[in-house]
Amino acid sequence: MHVISEARLDDGVVERGFTLAGVPGILWKPACASESEPVPLVLLGLPPLGVAAMYPRLVARAEACAAVGLAAVTLELPGSGDRPPLPGVQRARAQLWRARAAGEPVGDALVESLVVPLVEAAVPEWRALLDAVLLLPEIGGPVGLSGGVISLGVRLLVVEPRIAAAVLFAGSVVPRVTVEEAGRVRVPLRVLLQWDDEGNDRWASLELFDAFGSEEKSLHANMGGHTGVPASEGLAATRFLPGT
Repeated sequence: MHVISEARLDDGVVERGFTLAGVPGILWKPACASESEPVPLVLLGLPPLGVAAMYPRLVARAEACAAVGLAAVTLELPGSGDRPPLPGVQRARAQLWRARAAGEPVGDALVESLVVPLVEAAVPEWRALLDAVLLLPEIGGPVGLSGGVISLGVRLLVVEPRIAAAVLFAGSVVPRVTVEEAGRVRVPLRVLLQWDDEGNDRWASLELFDAFGSEEKSLHANMGGHTGVPASEGLAATRFLPGT
């Protein structure tokens, strides 16, 4: 992990920009983090829009984590920001937009070509991110996962035993392999669903929730569109993560 910038935000939160194997990311540490009292960690997922575009929302989520004593970290997704595009994904995304604009169904093959390359490329990077951050003496377990591409979140929960609980944002652009993998998820889980999300098929989101194998799982549905998650829901979700 190569540190490229450092700034101090409100309430003593330290924001550290870094690159990991050339991939940019940001780490936020609460003022209480120290070698003698290491703090838990949250992986902040994000949509494939780029860290710069998502920064205002990411820093707000990170500061909410810091307020309850959690460090937070995020990493630029493959094909996002200034990273080179993933083969075929841009074409699949354009096809998805055209299908939605025309009111046409989105087939499984299109969803797979859009999502699976991202998941396959991102999972090793996020596991390497976890390796690197947990080497810092002021950060320890447990580890939580919050938000982002739900198919990536599901795969991480299946392959990464260091993640103890997760908050996921419901989505319906999900390949069949993700629904199958959901049955192997066992950690406590909280899923946020916007009931009127214009970009999601509500019933497909409910199908995925039903498929999760966790004994402790809850679905929190709120009226409104994609960006209308109530602030109270976000606060409660942060407090659900391990270490709070």
